[in-house]
Amino acid sequence: MTEPLLGNSKINQLAFVVKDIHSANEAFTRLLGIKKVEPFLTGDRTVSKVVYKGEPTNSQSKLAFLNTPTVQFELIEPDMNPGTMREFLNTTGEGIHHIAFDVDSIQKRMNVMDKSGYQVIQTGEFTSSNGRYAYIDTADDHKTLIELLENEEPRQTECEKSEDPSIEPLLGTNKVEQLAFVVKDLDQAADAYCKLLGIDKPPVINSGRPEKTNVIYKGIPTEGKARYMFLKTPFIQIELFEPGDSPSTWKDHLETYGEGVHHISFVVKDMAAKIKLLEEMGYPVIQTETFITEKAGMHIWTRHQHIT
Repeated sequence: MTEPLLGNSKINQLAFVVKDIHSANEAFTRLLGIKKVEPFLTGDRTVSKVVYKGEPTNSQSKLAFLNTPTVQFELIEPDMNPGTMREFLNTTGEGIHHIAFDVDSIQKRMNVMDKSGYQVIQTGEFTSSNGRYAYIDTADDHKTLIELLENEEPRQTECEKSEDPSIEPLLGTNKVEQLAFVVKDLDQAADAYCKLLGIDKPPVINSGRPEKTNVIYKGIPTEGKARYMFLKTPFIQIELFEPGDSPSTWKDHLETYGEGVHHISFVVKDMAAKIKLLEEMGYPVIQTETFITEKAGMHIWTRHQHIT
């Protein structure tokens, strides 16, 4: 175990780039069953001082911060000016753009990341808590960008219930348990994350026998072969998947989109009822799998707006 590259291993934010922040905000607020927040526009270049790939830019974005019991969701609708979020939306589409860490000193940690081979893509400032940020190009190793946040005042991250007492989390919980990545080389990705987080490398887990796992992908039984690994962080678990050669949601994702975020997960009660609810909302099940632990459980992957 070594010191984390960023001085801590607390992933505190998952940021989603979206086309329509108002629609995304409604969907996430309903999913999480939390107090609704209104999006706001970031300051102009005199305030935000955005520098993208070494050049000043007029980039502005509409933002909304939604707090969960574990990590904060940041929703970002970029304008058309050059910036990392606009580039992501143009080339990748909607999805998770970065994960974030609070750091003691951005300059100090940028130097550490630079020495490790990770370059700065974009920097800027914000006034909500008198702070600054930097996006680091870690996409090759960590399959997403990493944001460094330096705040002079504590950020508001407490999860607040909806003002309407009748509104509850759609899945019965708003606690995000896991962020999962599909990767080509499990060991390589694990080494990068363990170095970043300053943790020991956990054991590799191989998919179980088909008669035990009962994997159903798009309605058809499959072996669902994969190698995977779980990395613990203080707020959320990182799961890395290396798909095998049999059909699965992970293999399809890797072949269609390449390496990157595959899903976020929630631990739910009454799986059948939750599946029925999601299907009635127009989100069909993609894959189911039984996993064997001390208590039997099941993985379900569904197409849910802005999540998969």
